[in-house]
Amino acid sequence: MRVLIDTHIFLWWITDNERLSRKLRKIIANSRNEIYLSAASTWEISIKYQLGRLVFKEPPEIFIPEQISINGMKTLPVEISHTLYVYKLADHHRDPFDRLLIAQSILEDLPVMTTDKIFKKYKRNLIS
Repeated sequence: MRVLIDTHIFLWWITDNERLSRKLRKIIANSRNEIYLSAASTWEISIKYQLGRLVFKEPPEIFIPEQISINGMKTLPVEISHTLYVYKLADHHRDPFDRLLIAQSILEDLPVMTTDKIFKKYKRNLIS
């Protein structure tokens, strides 16, 4: 299975946060699955770190790639096609990072792993 994970899912996974369900943990931990983290998520993480809303033992440019590698995840770059698709999306969600993840999910045919209920309004294949 190929899965695009939402930013909060990545953060919950790397911090062993109890809000991450057993079901989602099992999917991420299964080495047969390809787990993708979008460059949009790393951008969002960087901004939250700069604002002091996230704290890591090292700066994001060291910590995040290290976590991606340790956890055997793949990265999904942000392509121009992804950004240009955003205007086609219904205006259910105001968060620009989430809108970009939804566009990537559609164009790359990847289900999104999230607990964000608004994603359901886009009628995408979700894992929650």
